[in-house]
Amino acid sequence: MDPLSALRDCTIRGELEKIVRLNGEFRFGDDYSFPCSVETAYRSTKGNRYTLETLVHYIKNHHLKHTDYIQNTVALGIPSVTFPDRKPLIEYLHGRLSSTDSIEYRPEEPAFVANRVSTDIPIPVVDQAEDNKLDFMSMIRAIERPLKDRESLLECKNRDFYSVMVAATKREEERQRNESQQRKDRLDRLVAESRLMGADERGLGFGDEMGYDATPKPKMHLKGSKIGEGVPIILVPSAFQTLLTIYNVKEFLEDGVYIPTDVKAKQMKGARPDCVTVQKKLSRDRVVTAYEVRDKPSALKAEDWDRVVAVFVLGKEWQFKDWPFKDHVEIFNKIIGFYMRFEDDSLESAKTVKQWNVKIISISKNKRHQDRAAALEVWDRLEDFVRSRSHS
Repeated sequence: MDPLSALRDCTIRGELEKIVRLNGEFRFGDDYSFPCSVETAYRSTKGNRYTLETLVHYIKNHHLKHTDYIQNTVALGIPSVTFPDRKPLIEYLHGRLSSTDSIEYRPEEPAFVANRVSTDIPIPVVDQAEDNKLDFMSMIRAIERPLKDRESLLECKNRDFYSVMVAATKREEERQRNESQQRKDRLDRLVAESRLMGADERGLGFGDEMGYDATPKPKMHLKGSKIGEGVPIILVPSAFQTLLTIYNVKEFLEDGVYIPTDVKAKQMKGARPDCVTVQKKLSRDRVVTAYEVRDKPSALKAEDWDRVVAVFVLGKEWQFKDWPFKDHVEIFNKIIGFYMRFEDDSLESAKTVKQWNVKIISISKNKRHQDRAAALEVWDRLEDFVRSRSHS
């Protein structure tokens, strides 16, 4: 009799207590003895054959939970029965299954017989014709063990996914804020290092407390091309159809953010300012210059025109009516001109201003993060122009 059949027969008869280990052998009463390490005909789902030692230990401890059973085998140094093999192995050893695909006898299975005093117990033989009629699906279902159903899979105990979502959202917002601040600091540093000079070097420095220099300067008229006494002036159109007006100029030049004029006008409840002061900010604690922004050229006095350094053009001839200049050439030689447009607008709209000596500044209709670069371009060109006038 082979070891597996002997163990099965002993299990069915309820005589497991007769199996005794002695000197590297298992003795089945006075009938049979087999080496503990002998491989049986039962093959695991991993492909290896279970040894008699593994099967004897399992059949005597199968009542343990699988985790406890594994810990026990590890402590004893005995190979364990895999979880998928537990149920079909018990079913077979207790005789509730006549056979299983896991049993695979070798052509000449060796017999280990000692002290035989009784007749051989026949090895279970499965008739080939009957074997061909086996319902394999029934056999598979017989060894299946449901671990989770649909409901239990959807259940997540002690898990609050709302808090997970909130934490993830906060991390993403913090990352975007950090990246935005890093870009801002990098741009400010580059501009400070390579594009701008100190306020004193340009002759346009202003007091730390008031934001302007109260020291009187000699009055300069347009005839000499230098800037006149007082804070420099930037002119913007009063018409709503232009992108930059007295309403939204401060946010664009100081913060690098474009807000449509109609939106800003509603926020200000229609309160139209006569003058707006804007400052070029290099960092949080330093202001290098300040400008007055106005949109009523007709209100300027003769000496005020000496302080006009820039104009945002509408692209219409009538914008320059009654200006104290003879033509466009003289205007844009003494005043730097800017024309703002959306980058995807038709070039036809800029056809007129292309004939003038003005700088075209393009911004996106939707990508507000690009506004800062456009604002910096205005400041770069404006300060280069002011510096050239101051030293001329």
